[in-house]
Amino acid sequence: MNVTPLNADTPTFGVEVRTTSYRGFTPQEVAERCADQILSVSDEAPEVLREQAYAFRKKLVKILEVYMREAIKSDRTTIFNALTDAGHPDLANLIRRL
Repeated sequence: MNVTPLNADTPTFGVEVRTTSYRGFTPQEVAERCADQILSVSDEAPEVLREQAYAFRKKLVKILEVYMREAIKSDRTTIFNALTDAGHPDLANLIRRL
């Protein structure tokens, strides 16, 4: 086994666990998690830069949420078509109405 030692150039990633009860994550929640991975702001950064970064993050979350909703709709269309083609139009219509 080849092991690479950690140094200043080696990225490190933390582990975070989030759960929901009796539901999946909403597009808003996933967008927030995604934005957390894309953008981080140091508490020691100048206030003007932190404010600008937080404003950018807020806009980023909204954009990610819109595209996630589009992806969900597109996936449901794919499932609808697959169920219809497989001879299950009633089930396909239930999926379409979600």
